[in-house]
Amino acid sequence: MNDSGKGFKILIIDDESQIRRLLRISLEANQFKVFDVGTGKEGMVSVTMNHPDVVLLDLGLPDEDGLEVLKNLREWSRVPVIVLTVEDSEPVKVRALDLGADDYVTKPFNTAELLARIRVAIRHSYKIDESPVFTDGELEVDLNLRLVKIKGQEIKLTALEYSILALFIRNAGKVMTHNYIIREIWGNPYAENAQILRVHVAQIRKKIEKNPSIPEILITESGVGYRLKVLS
Repeated sequence: MNDSGKGFKILIIDDESQIRRLLRISLEANQFKVFDVGTGKEGMVSVTMNHPDVVLLDLGLPDEDGLEVLKNLREWSRVPVIVLTVEDSEPVKVRALDLGADDYVTKPFNTAELLARIRVAIRHSYKIDESPVFTDGELEVDLNLRLVKIKGQEIKLTALEYSILALFIRNAGKVMTHNYIIREIWGNPYAENAQILRVHVAQIRKKIEKNPSIPEILITESGVGYRLKVLS
């Protein structure tokens, strides 16, 4: 996918008409087809009618809480959802991501950053099961052969380190909470696994990052979790 949004549809669910207008102008300038509504109920209808590629969801809706909209949507749809809200508390971010949001952007937002996150969400959505080989920047991972390379050189990971990295790759560009990663890797949310996770992420960074203390691939989302940053 290039930087053009041509052919992709975006649904905006936000009760602020000025925000919807601003987003529509920016998105249409980048060749996205845009639908916008002001309530959660209208948003659910629009998803079924218009089949958007990405939903931009405000949490402060007039008819129902945006988190409830997200929860209900996730019962029957896997469309990428980027939460767009003034709420910046970590518990709310974690709750939104645990309910299935793909990303979280706080208002006021940088339009260029939002467009980049939309493109990442679309790429991730369309790359599911597309190829067993993940390549981005200097990182190359063959998910069939369980082979990891940096600059063409094979990197040795433990079985657990590889499982964690593979989970990041399958969710490339998406913020994953600590609890989500722990459940996927260990099968339970035991608190002691949080520290174990941090240790393993640190070890993976030592093997794949240019500077593990300033990671460019495995990014920490403070108080929330981690994200594998898509560089290309």
